[in-house]
Amino acid sequence: MDTLLAALPIVVVLVLMIGLKWSAVWAGVSAAIVAIVIALTTFSFGTGDAFGRFEGVSGVVVSAAWTAMTVMLIIGPALGIHHLQQRTGATSAIEAGLARITPDPRVAALLIAWFFTLLIEGAAGFGTPVALSAPFLVAAGFKPVTAVVAAMAGNVAAVPFGAVGTPTLAQDAIVDYAAVDLSWAVSPYMVVTGVVLAFTVARLVGTLIPTAGPPWKWMAVAYVAFFAPYLLIARFVGPELPSLVGSIVGAGLFIVLVRAVVMRRARAHALLSPAEEEAEREVEHAADEAEASEAHHMGMAAATAPYAILVVLVLLTRLVPPVKEASQSWNVTWSLFDGSFGDGIQPLYHPGPLLLVAFLGGALWQRASRAEVGGAFTVATRQVVPVFFALVAMVTVAYTMSDSGMTTQLAVAAAGTGAVWPVLSPFVGALGTFMTGSATSSNILFTDFQDLTATEASLSPLPLIGAQNAGAAIGNMICPHNIIAAAATVGLAGREGELLKGTLPVAMITLVMTGGMALLLA
Repeated sequence: MDTLLAALPIVVVLVLMIGLKWSAVWAGVSAAIVAIVIALTTFSFGTGDAFGRFEGVSGVVVSAAWTAMTVMLIIGPALGIHHLQQRTGATSAIEAGLARITPDPRVAALLIAWFFTLLIEGAAGFGTPVALSAPFLVAAGFKPVTAVVAAMAGNVAAVPFGAVGTPTLAQDAIVDYAAVDLSWAVSPYMVVTGVVLAFTVARLVGTLIPTAGPPWKWMAVAYVAFFAPYLLIARFVGPELPSLVGSIVGAGLFIVLVRAVVMRRARAHALLSPAEEEAEREVEHAADEAEASEAHHMGMAAATAPYAILVVLVLLTRLVPPVKEASQSWNVTWSLFDGSFGDGIQPLYHPGPLLLVAFLGGALWQRASRAEVGGAFTVATRQVVPVFFALVAMVTVAYTMSDSGMTTQLAVAAAGTGAVWPVLSPFVGALGTFMTGSATSSNILFTDFQDLTATEASLSPLPLIGAQNAGAAIGNMICPHNIIAAAATVGLAGREGELLKGTLPVAMITLVMTGGMALLLA
């Protein structure tokens, strides 16, 4: 009975958002009320007396508000970059540059939906890739829901090694295995489920030119170009660089191959299919119009400046020891009720302030006017303020379930299945991300649990720890925390259920695949 009650807040979220199409705000508030009532009446929440229960509830709400604020630090500057790029003409300049690489906008879109999201995930993580790439895809002509689902599916493979390996390094700090063994443990899962993720991205990218269909062959090339270096680095180097180097090397190889094919086709135009010819004519016409506009005379270096600055800042603060130590030296912390609740932030290390620097640096590089910078800042701020309340509600659900033991109850119940446990192990990883909004947090919560469960069941621990990491990565697609943030970047606030409806089937298929692999490997 306790397990059913522990699952009830999650059921409420799914039913209200997907079934009844409620906004994340009201679905979150409803689920938070349900979670708090169950936590107070059935689980250990607070110290038992009235004041202790007040401390528990208020501490969770304040913690949720703090977490929501740290997410706002990412969404706000990311939206600011998007609006700045629109106002200065940088987005159009990038589109024109992509059109010069290939006449097929679907292939150009793969560079954004696949390689760009993987790159930003590998460098920064924490919701940054979707916040940057989804608005760009919308500007390129995609419907908002399509853009977000493509971006969320496109970055999943990079998540175990996102933010320069943070989720896997978190596992390394908890269990007694070599970091390179942990990175190799999760890699097979991501390569196999990556087929479904790539299929999803290609299908959605294909909506840009419905008559031409998805670019299956180019997606296959993009898949191999990314995962080949990704696997090698995960196997022989460790968790810091597979996603980052895989995306950079993969994108480079992809662009070289695309250009080679474009040039060959230019010499033998008859090889193009009618659909490809039509796509080429459409894009060449759009590129010609872009070139004719003064706004698009901006060079690619200036147009991509905010993204380049962000990547450089992230690499410096993550990979250069003196800079990393300096950026982590300033901590802003808070606590309540004698330390029962508290958290902190490293402002110089957190992606949010780095995004703000990238926004300002990009504005200077592009010589944006005060009106352009101020307008981008103002619009972005107006967009993120309403999102704050939805995030507070959903994170309150997560923290209430975690602090009261409801999340652990669900995990322990799953572990009680015995020999079937490997099938369910990635679902626990996804549960952790669903509730916390972070693959890293999920790994911190459940990696030791997965290790101990494997030992008790006489199973091989590493495959289950890898499945935990993979499940946590996949959970990013369905986490309300991330869904709300993604919706805000493309003007879908209040319609988060549409996004969850698009990402949930992909997440379930990949989780089942991961569970099947874990059963074979463990």
